[in-house]
This record gives sequence, structure tokens and C-alpha cells, in this order.
Amino acid sequence: MLGGMLGNTYESEVCSIARALEVIGERWSVLIIRNALFAGSTRFSDFQRSLGIATNTLTTRLDGFVAAGIMRRDGHEYLLTDKGRELAPALIALTEWGDRWAAPDGPPILYRHTTCGSDVGHRVVCATCGQVADPAEVQALPGPGMPAERVERMAARRSNPPIPTA
Repeated sequence: MLGGMLGNTYESEVCSIARALEVIGERWSVLIIRNALFAGSTRFSDFQRSLGIATNTLTTRLDGFVAAGIMRRDGHEYLLTDKGRELAPALIALTEWGDRWAAPDGPPILYRHTTCGSDVGHRVVCATCGQVADPAEVQALPGPGMPAERVERMAARRSNPPIPTA
């Protein structure tokens, strides 16, 4: 299934972002997931009517989500699985970015916690101190899924940084 949504894979990329994009990186995909998460869309006709998406494109995306385990079919409904529901923080973060940089009249949608009514947002926080004031404070390091030869190349680059040119 990976690569099916965009018709492209990022096999040379050892990166969870690239792999996620292979499954949900197409614009209709994100909007379908958004509507399933936050608008209550479950039926083909719900998605088609609310998004105005071509039926062949919608069929391809929904079938791809089922194959990827993001949705499951229950009769005529497409229901998010745990894997699909876990995309909520990513969509909320993307919404916040859009609200800041692409919504000149203010946020068109507000997310509220149904239990207490407070705003829901997404923050990047340190697991220990709870603080990350600037993305420059976040360092990307090799994880357990990084192939050994890539780890060696990354270590060599860190120990031999490029010399700035004037």
C-alpha cells in the first residue's frame, strides 16, 4: 500500500515523515481524514458532498485508507481505526500553522475539548522539562530504525561540518 496514494515512494528516505506522506500526503487524503475525525463523515456520500471530490479519486483514497489500516469498512461506512484517529494531533498542528500563516481573517475552525469546553492545541514539549521555546532547540538523532550505514554517515557529517564560504 505504501506509495499508492501519491504514486511515488520515498525508498531512499529513511524517515517516518516520508513514509507517512506515502500514505496520507495527498491533499484530498488529509481533508478526508479531517472530515472523518472532526466532521463526523463516515459514508462515501458524506465525503463526496462535503468535499466535492471526484468519485474515482474518493474511491481510490478510501480504498487506500482501508488497505493501510487507517479506516475499516462497516457496511456502507468508513470508520477510522486507532491508527487513523492517531492522526488527530498532526492535523491539529497543521491547522494551527494554517491559522497563523494562511488565515488572514482568523481561524476558520476552533477545536474545543468536549468534556470541559477549553481550547485544544498542539505543542512541542520536552518529555523531561516540558519546555521547547524554539524549534532550533530540537535535535534530530538516529533512532533504532536507522540503518547502521546511515548512522555512520550522520556521525561523520556531525564531526566534519561543512566549512562556511564567505
